[in-house]
Amino acid sequence: MSHTELNTAAEKKFLLEVGCGVGNFIFPLLEAGGDKSVFIYACDFSKRAVQFVKDHPSYDSSSCKVFQADITNDISEFVPMDCINVATMIFVLSAIHPDKMVQALINVFKVLKPGGFLLFRDYGLYDHAMLRFEPGHKLSENFYVRQDGTRAFYFSIEKLQEIAESAGFKVVEIHYVKRETVNRKESICVPRIFVQAKFSKPLSPPEIHLPERPVIQEKDQANSACLEAKRCNGNANDRIDS
Repeated sequence: MSHTELNTAAEKKFLLEVGCGVGNFIFPLLEAGGDKSVFIYACDFSKRAVQFVKDHPSYDSSSCKVFQADITNDISEFVPMDCINVATMIFVLSAIHPDKMVQALINVFKVLKPGGFLLFRDYGLYDHAMLRFEPGHKLSENFYVRQDGTRAFYFSIEKLQEIAESAGFKVVEIHYVKRETVNRKESICVPRIFVQAKFSKPLSPPEIHLPERPVIQEKDQANSACLEAKRCNGNANDRIDS
């Protein structure tokens, strides 16, 4: 969603960038939004990156709030619930352990407005970087550790859709993006595969259908009572005989 789309309505819009790094996304957006119609929340796991953003000359607390956070934990301390119009997660979820991915998306889901969107891009299954890992770097299925200790998960469309829907999102669109990175000096062409998606928070919470309790017929109830009475009488007779 472009900055122009964010400004189509008269009311103020709120954006959340998960994994802001040093602010390469938020500062151009802030500079383009001179009318102050967009307020940006941004977070990163790195305290150093967050401080770098706050020290940037373009940082303005009246139009931006940056904070350090682990997105697998609740962020409502920093961002109001049901507040965000558009959230972004660009190459963030792949660094999170697969067991915590659903919870990370749930935490984003909570702060989105009903009808709000999550824009997503990350590494796709069989990306060149995945195929280059040597033996010993695989942690689990499609989950690898790099030489520097950072981790990377490579998503199939089916896996990403499963995670998103488990967090409560509706899938608006999802597809692979194929690119080629060319090193002309080395005459190398590297195929890259990413997965890109747009998820939405439903306007109303999904209906939860609880399983119905079995209905006991009157005849069955009478039989159960009769059997219980016989059992009790039998126990009483046993005590008398003894």
